[in-house]
Amino acid sequence: MLDSLKEWATDIVAEYGYIGIFFIAFTESIIQPVPPDPFITGGTAFGLVPLKTAIIAGIGSVLGGVVGYFLGKFLGEPVFKKLFSEKWYDKGEILFRKYGIWAVIVAGFTPIPFKVICWLAGIFEMPILGFIIGAIIGRLPRFVLMAYFGKWLGGF
Repeated sequence: MLDSLKEWATDIVAEYGYIGIFFIAFTESIIQPVPPDPFITGGTAFGLVPLKTAIIAGIGSVLGGVVGYFLGKFLGEPVFKKLFSEKWYDKGEILFRKYGIWAVIVAGFTPIPFKVICWLAGIFEMPILGFIIGAIIGRLPRFVLMAYFGKWLGGF
């Protein structure tokens, strides 16, 4: 089974490479549920350059986050609650009111769904520059760690 999983991951990286990682990171910051981490790790385990992979994923994630930000800003609370639930809205409001940019940084680095934070940043009218800075600070180190972890795994 492990051999077939390795073959499948190798095929994905071989076929889509950096563009696939950009696309996954971009769309995950807007709406889709699959995080880019396993693709980053798998990609570098099978030969993609770690720093280049992390930067491409970071750019995709931040750009997707900006799209999510503006979707939140223009579609607002009702659409957010339909897509993500009122529970996430209530928790996000408390988080943003209390921590501001730190909410973006922490969500960018942890398993907190980043797309939720992106939308909420727009809904709660966080300054866009602060959002972008927080997204870069949170996402890039996470993706660098995932990329070099994949490179390390590829050595086995």
